[in-house]
Amino acid sequence: MTHFELATAKKRLGEELGVSPWVDIDQVKVNVFGEVTHWRTPGHCDPEYAKTTPYGGTLMHGFHVVGLLSHFFKSAGLWPVDACNPLNYGLDKVRVLQPIIIGDGLRLRSRIHLLAVTPKGRGEYLLKVSHHVEVEGVEDPVVYAEYLTYWHPLADAE
Repeated sequence: MTHFELATAKKRLGEELGVSPWVDIDQVKVNVFGEVTHWRTPGHCDPEYAKTTPYGGTLMHGFHVVGLLSHFFKSAGLWPVDACNPLNYGLDKVRVLQPIIIGDGLRLRSRIHLLAVTPKGRGEYLLKVSHHVEVEGVEDPVVYAEYLTYWHPLADAE
């Protein structure tokens, strides 16, 4: 696991901070995401219908991948050791670069780079990281996302 600190984050700008562990995705998870988001469309959730599409199988929702960004960051060991209480601050850029075909299931992971560190006063920082989300066995990234997180200093929790 990578040791990461807000206090020294600016020294790591442009660097690949880490790679998350693989996350297994199957049709059940895709269906649950479709139910929760009210977007249970045949192309995502009906394998029989999806066989008739140009993709030959159901597709993972793009927003499902985006919803995993916080997990990817934390599971890569990038939770700053001197920070707490992160807030999702939003996204600057998201691109679904190619369809993510579920088939018999797949594995995703993210390569995470530090793009920007903005001090906000009182030891608080806004971090911008990029995620290059990969599918095992697929050559190029399937999703690119710039994710913003607002961090508080660890002393705030004490």
